[in-house]
Amino acid sequence: MSKQMLTVDGLQYSNWSREIFEQMREGGVDAVHATLVYHETLRETLTRIGEWNRRFEAHSDLIMPVHAPGDIERAQQAGKVGIFFGAQNCSPIEDDIDMVAVLRQLGLLIMQLTYNNQSLLACGCYESEDSGITRFGRQVIREMNRVGMVIDMSHSGERSTLEAIEISERPVIISHANPSFFHDAKRNKSGKVLKAIAENDGLLGFSAYPFHLKNGPDCTLEDYCDMIARTVDMMGIEHVGLGTDLCQNQPTTVLEWMRNGRWSKEMDYGEGSANNAGWPKPLAWLRDSRDFPNLIDGLLAKGFGEDEVARIMGRNWVELLERTTTRGGD
Repeated sequence: MSKQMLTVDGLQYSNWSREIFEQMREGGVDAVHATLVYHETLRETLTRIGEWNRRFEAHSDLIMPVHAPGDIERAQQAGKVGIFFGAQNCSPIEDDIDMVAVLRQLGLLIMQLTYNNQSLLACGCYESEDSGITRFGRQVIREMNRVGMVIDMSHSGERSTLEAIEISERPVIISHANPSFFHDAKRNKSGKVLKAIAENDGLLGFSAYPFHLKNGPDCTLEDYCDMIARTVDMMGIEHVGLGTDLCQNQPTTVLEWMRNGRWSKEMDYGEGSANNAGWPKPLAWLRDSRDFPNLIDGLLAKGFGEDEVARIMGRNWVELLERTTTRGGD
């Protein structure tokens, strides 16, 4: 396999450290979509950006910011890992549409319209009734299209996802989830949604989070690659990538923040339960970013050609960002 093959992970939220950045480089990872926020307000989001600015300064030999798709290849050529920001909720814009452009100018390339619950923009996948895209949501989708911010529907309900695809004039993504045919989790997506994403020229990033997988932490690499092969038959090779959802070295308090934010006084366990409330056990073949070569080997063993593996491992993500993050008129 060519050393020049780009590897892009379409979602991680780790307890960032020099050790993790070194693991990324050791595993041949060229760029990562790093979650900036879950439930943070605008002011708190600015703090998260400030924390990353300090990381870029302290670890400039290992990481660099990605503000445009071309920065990913520049990072690879420099032997660094490119970091591009995403929000797993619309909380950073609060109720102010002008903040979409402001945050895009600060480097936020991707934003989810919901995180499991109903938001001001759309409905999350955990609500019993999916009310679809709101009036505000329609306006924000148009503004995200205008400024080149990618619409991510990973944690959204089915109706909201299909409506977002219909409304958006640019491709829509699901950065980290799997087909429901593989495992029927609330977060995984129906064949109808996956086909709509493909027709919209968007992208699905395959999750390696055990709650999204058949047999959970015991899911085999062979089964995972079989899932990818079946999905490629549905969506086409150009519309799939990786979004592992790796959450390394994070304490349980971070998991509780992701699940509960400030909205619940009772403990919500998300995809877990009271009897299984912590982080799931990691997969044997993807313990951290050093194991990305295992995915390359697994895909080749499944019968994918080298060019197809290169697409899945990263090229599709770069091309997706090229289609979606240029400003209107640029």
